[in-house]
Amino acid sequence: MLLAFGSNGSGQLGIRHEDDVSAPQTCALPPSFEAAAHVHIAAGGNHTLVLARSKPCSPDALSSVMYASGDNSDGRCGNSSRRLNTFRHADLRINNGAPLYDVKLCSATWEASIFVTTEDAVFSCGTGLKGELGLGKEVTQATSPQLIINFPPKDTRIVDLASSMGHTVAVLSNGDVYGWGQGRKGQLGHPAEICWEPRKIDGIGFKAVRAVCGKDFVYVVGTPEEGTHTVLGSDKWFVRSTAPESIAGWKSISASWGGIYLLLESGKLIGWGRNDHGQLPPANIPLIEYFAAGSEHVLVRTKTGKILAWGWGEHGNCGAPTAAGGDDVADRWNEIEVEGVVMGVAQSSLTTYEAVVGLHLDT
Repeated sequence: MLLAFGSNGSGQLGIRHEDDVSAPQTCALPPSFEAAAHVHIAAGGNHTLVLARSKPCSPDALSSVMYASGDNSDGRCGNSSRRLNTFRHADLRINNGAPLYDVKLCSATWEASIFVTTEDAVFSCGTGLKGELGLGKEVTQATSPQLIINFPPKDTRIVDLASSMGHTVAVLSNGDVYGWGQGRKGQLGHPAEICWEPRKIDGIGFKAVRAVCGKDFVYVVGTPEEGTHTVLGSDKWFVRSTAPESIAGWKSISASWGGIYLLLESGKLIGWGRNDHGQLPPANIPLIEYFAAGSEHVLVRTKTGKILAWGWGEHGNCGAPTAAGGDDVADRWNEIEVEGVVMGVAQSSLTTYEAVVGLHLDT
């Protein structure tokens, strides 16, 4: 089962209507979703992608299925409908040819979707006025998935993929990081410019294993044992200048538009950067099992199984209540009531203006 709450003006929550909600609602998904053993959620400004993985029942069966909901006016959901308020299979056929089978990674910019297959072919679709599609000079729209040619480089594989509003980065098996899209703040290295196709980001100085994207920055980390990390791009919210020297012992990472968050193996959640909506971790937050950051808010599952949310909650994405006379859940958290055992949380990458929240339950 998949639950969602938050901004829903284009039906991106997949809950059969287009009204914002502040309490978890059951998403409408095809019966095949119930076989999902692992779920990854990515979302853009008004669309949501759900990558569901399961063990194939036969050698010819798919091990992953893509679903999508929301605005599909430019093909970003990989479906023939212009607008979806339920999740439907993304018909990922390349130029009306054979289906795009077994996607292993997906991400979304504001108006585009990016897919990586298990064979490390990379496809994009939707709209990208500043290189977000990665398809070449001034290619700004793809109404069906199109192959990004000559990427990744020979003898490498893509091990991580992340996007924000206007840019995408891919971490390769050799530790290199490539990026494309809006790069005018230096988030994709230098020169600071729009990158219309994947370009290697030089000068990182260590072998990367993960990366996440903020609105105008990219955060890259090495292994938890080494504790190496770097921030590329804008320092508007002091995401570079206030970063800790080392992050040894990290378990997972995420980013909002203006902040960076780390979950340590101990269960402690730390963060730095923008905090004008109370989006950084409140004092005395319980130990965390896993978490995700949205546009400017955070959702966690504690080690005792509780679901907590805080930060910018204008469209119900932090639950209720918010501050008197405002939309924030600051210096505290809301406990989100759900039935069943929550197996995972996701927050629309950080590309959604009013973030979508997903809860994967084992009932």
